[in-house]
Amino acid sequence: MSTQALDHALDQLDQLKTQFDSHAAQRTANILKRIARLRVDDPDSLIRLHELLLFIRAYPHNASVLGQSDAALRSIATRVSRLREAEVDLSRLEHPEISGVAGSSVTDPFSYPIARWLADTRASQIDFYWDWFEDENRLGETWPRFVPLLEEDAFVEAHVPYRDWLKHARGTKSEVEWLLDRFSKLPVSESQKAELYNAQKLYVQWRFNYRDSRTGLRRQTRSLFFHNSPMIERRDVDLQAELRKPAGKLTKLQAVEGQAEIDRARTASTVRYRELYGFTNGDPKSVFTAELGRGVELVITTLPSARRLPLRAYHAAMIYKNGVPIGYFEGLSLFERMESGFNLYYTFREGETAWLYARVLSAMRKLTGVSAFSLDPYQIGHENEEGIQSGAFWFYRKLGFRSTRRSSQQLTEREEVRIASRKNYRTRPATLRLLAEAPMIFELEPTHHGDWDRFEIRKIGFAVQRLMASKFNGDAAAMRSHAAELVRKTLGIKGTGDLGDLAVALSLIEDLDSWSKSDKELLRRIIEAKVKNAESTYLRLCQRHSRLRQQIISLGSKSF
Repeated sequence: MSTQALDHALDQLDQLKTQFDSHAAQRTANILKRIARLRVDDPDSLIRLHELLLFIRAYPHNASVLGQSDAALRSIATRVSRLREAEVDLSRLEHPEISGVAGSSVTDPFSYPIARWLADTRASQIDFYWDWFEDENRLGETWPRFVPLLEEDAFVEAHVPYRDWLKHARGTKSEVEWLLDRFSKLPVSESQKAELYNAQKLYVQWRFNYRDSRTGLRRQTRSLFFHNSPMIERRDVDLQAELRKPAGKLTKLQAVEGQAEIDRARTASTVRYRELYGFTNGDPKSVFTAELGRGVELVITTLPSARRLPLRAYHAAMIYKNGVPIGYFEGLSLFERMESGFNLYYTFREGETAWLYARVLSAMRKLTGVSAFSLDPYQIGHENEEGIQSGAFWFYRKLGFRSTRRSSQQLTEREEVRIASRKNYRTRPATLRLLAEAPMIFELEPTHHGDWDRFEIRKIGFAVQRLMASKFNGDAAAMRSHAAELVRKTLGIKGTGDLGDLAVALSLIEDLDSWSKSDKELLRRIIEAKVKNAESTYLRLCQRHSRLRQQIISLGSKSF
């Protein structure tokens, strides 16, 4: 009877979560009170309850509903504990789409920066999970660097008891803390430390607390938004108009606040078995917030100069709704074009997705000055069945995106005719897979229509590899040195600072020496901005250099 009562209450809650009127608010509050008294006997019901409560906490009807959803979420860890005591199989809570529930844990071979961060900030909550360790040879190749005499065992014996060596070496420190300390003190670069650590594939188990869990993680917000009217639907969103209207205010945070935001974004990602480059390597001195309206806040991170990409500017953003992390965004920009990756966590995909996406793009446009947004094929379903099943292609098409491949765009237009003329017509999955093979793009400025259709950043990389093979016998160091010297001489750059692989890409421009004095001066400023200034400054300078833009697009659009 208890199971039937719970299922019935959850069915009602599922129907009411997107109905916003006074009657729905009262019914939702009553059901939440009833659920608090019901027992959960299986993981599927627990998961369903958890996701419904999180959605309602992010999209509450009123203060009462918000408070009751918070109270119900605080009981989740106790419910998990009771199921565990009853020896119920809770392995589903480890699934990447479910993980992060309070009272559970995550276990993963986290990257060196994330493992280091966990050891620095949450040492008492983590341990190595040796049951899943796969290859002891990796330890024998690395540990002798900081475990004296280990060679006597590791180099010549079978079945080396590495954990015994570690036990005697670590003293009073935990295994994870001691081992990561040893890696941090190796006399090599940070990237080499990461390579050595990551190669071992050591699984770390993190038993997170409530505030770090997906259940309880919150960003403090100045005001809450309560829903008392229907949600904004996709048909009500005009992306062109949203991008042209004034965006919300951007606020740059102090470094201490910036670090706190980066830590929160890392936490929200790590408990979900996700890792975003911009959260792992974010620059606390360059973090921005933006209020998008309707209780939505964006926290945007950029990269320190040592972690930046050679050509594209990088921005990542965590999206919060009434303080709840509901998704993230990643932007890779060059001139006026941003490759955009938008991921709304599955729990919240019924929550004004189109409006939310439009507001995020508007904020990114204000920060960077971009006017075109492109989508990688994976985003729309290429080798991504979830994207096919969800109809991701049509979500973006109805917002105004088009395919960059002529044949795909023609197929799109034929499908649109069928949709308009046939009632209940749905595009077949096989057709969606064809449509998803090419990138899509939204161009705000018609004067740039089609300029980026054949561009791929890796084409420039491939051209560099061919140059390295043909002129430098595969010697990357020699090619980089030659490129840096060539660019310095051509542009009159003094000093010995590292120009990075940006110089390698610029060395592909055959007529660089014949550029005008003003073009060369602007390019010098662009190079300096890439190394020393904000990524947005670099982008806006690039947007002023029409000749450089033309050359880079040409290099990235050639077919070989």
